Amino acid sequence: MMELPATRAGHIGRAVSATAILLFLAMPIVIILITSFGADGIGTFPPKEYSTHWYEQMAAPGGNWAASIALSSLIATLTTAFSLILGATAATALARGRLPLHTAVYGLVLAPLLIPQVVVALGLFLFFEPAGMLGSPLAIALGHTVLAAPIAILILISTLRGIDERLEDAAASMGAGRLTIARRITFPLATPGLIAAAVFSFITSFDEFFIAQFMSTPDTRTLPVLVFNALQFDVDPTVTAVSAVLIALAVLALVLVAVVRKLGGHRSGRHVLPVEPLT
Repeated sequence: MMELPATRAGHIGRAVSATAILLFLAMPIVIILITSFGADGIGTFPPKEYSTHWYEQMAAPGGNWAASIALSSLIATLTTAFSLILGATAATALARGRLPLHTAVYGLVLAPLLIPQVVVALGLFLFFEPAGMLGSPLAIALGHTVLAAPIAILILISTLRGIDERLEDAAASMGAGRLTIARRITFPLATPGLIAAAVFSFITSFDEFFIAQFMSTPDTRTLPVLVFNALQFDVDPTVTAVSAVLIALAVLALVLVAVVRKLGGHRSGRHVLPVEPLT
């Protein structure tokens, strides 16, 4: 097919269109960031005066916001650990094993991503409520693992499929056991994928609302639940500061994933197995 030559006007038009679309998508984020530094108590945009008061109130020791951030961080950390354990196990089985009904198992693993979160939250509520575990950080973390583990599995399956299996076969032919192969070859090469899975699992848990809402108590409210309660009957400007911190956290997480993947790509081009002289 003959391609039409690009013109200067075409380049300018595409650049303007792309810039306009990016500005439109980033507009809510920019508004939140600017409003979070407003000094008034109603969250107006643009602010007439600027202050860091709402950030100070969010980080005040002993306050509801600091307690919710600490609780969400604990739950997200537990969720990340559970998701990596389940993700590494399931991804290894799906990417390296020959499971019967492979497609059905794969679909079952990814089912929580397709089912509405409110349905998953209701099911978890009915499961944990008779056991008296509502409000338990462990129970909420297990519930978040239902949503975070499939994401970790997808990332790790893609990572494992990108690793040359001949390296593992070579190590096995020289007498290395499965644990040695995993410890010395597979997991070191899969480190970028493991870090990416950990980052996305943490963010998924930290931002999750429905499961936390169903399983929280007045004494255990995660950050998204507290944000919802703060906006339900009134407008608390502290929410804008919290939102700005969440935006910064997401940006830092994406930058971390990009850096790790880039470093992992450079490392994959080097020799993984040391070459020793046969003496």
